[in-house]
Formats: sequence, structure tokens, C-alpha cells
Amino acid sequence: MSKMYNIVICCLLGFQLHGQLITPKHTFNIELGLPTPALNKPFNRMFHGLVNTSLYYQFATPSAFAFGAGVKYSFFDVDEFSVPDTIRGGMHTAGMFIKLSHEKFHGERFGTDIGVKFGFAANFINTNLNRENGVNPVYVGSSYIEPCVGLILSANENSSYRFSIAYAIQGFGFNPKMLGTDQSSGYDTSEFSRTTQ
Repeated sequence: MSKMYNIVICCLLGFQLHGQLITPKHTFNIELGLPTPALNKPFNRMFHGLVNTSLYYQFATPSAFAFGAGVKYSFFDVDEFSVPDTIRGGMHTAGMFIKLSHEKFHGERFGTDIGVKFGFAANFINTNLNRENGVNPVYVGSSYIEPCVGLILSANENSSYRFSIAYAIQGFGFNPKMLGTDQSSGYDTSEFSRTTQ
């Protein structure tokens, strides 16, 4: 364990000693990811994530504090094998956010971006049953908060690649009725009040 610790320290010092530190001021970021439902059991079982994307501008100060603003879009598809009726469709989410973070390069090629996004999202649940009931799509507006961590690898002076992990906490609880069905699918109704994450 002590050998591994020494190797990590040497690598980090190597990042500091070699190369000129990058200090970006203005960055335009495009994120593309795979969303995964969690915590709210009905939402977790009845949906699977297909795409999550965002586009935002970020400004970093010399002290490594960064702030930005942008838009996001995600889509969750209804899992036809986990719903009570024959339901086809999905949930589209469009939102806007501001981001506060600490973005710092630790060497010529490697940096970190640790922050949080705050925003508002419009969720549109579009299914064949909602269409038959004449309420398609079902709209749910919600605020959200999304802590995120990014590892940055610069390709050149003007572009970089990031590996990011984020955990979005939506401000609404999912209920199977939003899909257009009257069945609760065997879930306790207390599960419906849990925030979608």
C-alpha cells in the first residue's frame, strides 16, 4: 500500500514539475452521457436512460473558481417489460442551469473540475396511454441539483476531453399514473413521493 501511495505522489509531483500549467478562462463544453435512474423504485424499474447531453459556457477566475450557464436534454425510454399495461413512450427532459465549480489544471495535460449545477427542468412524459386519455404529454416542472466531478485531459491548447460523473436530484416524485395507467404496479404509494434521481 505504501509503494502505491509513493507512486501516486511521484506522478502528481511529475505533473506539477513538467510542462506549463494551463489556465483556461473561457470554455465551451459539450457533454454526452448515459443517464441511469436511481432511488425512486418505480422510476428505476419502468424507465431506462438513453441519452443525457448538455451544452454550457464556463468562465474560470485566476483563483480556479469557475461559474457558467447552459442547457441540458435527456431522454428516458419506458421499459415495456416492467410496466403494468402495454405502454410505449418515454420522458423528455429539457432544462437550464447555472454551474459553480473549482476547475484547475495540475499540469500541462491533467486537470479536475469539481462543482455543482443548479437548474430548472421541464419533464414531458409522452406515452400511447396518455395520448388515448387526451393528456399527452404529461408535464412536470421541477428544480434540480447535480453535483459533478470531472477529470480533464487536454488534447492541445484549445481542446480537451473530460470524464465526468454526476448525480442529478430532481425535484419531483414519479407516479405510474404519469404514464397513463391506473395501476400502481404493486408499489407502496410511499415510494411515489421519493424524489427522482
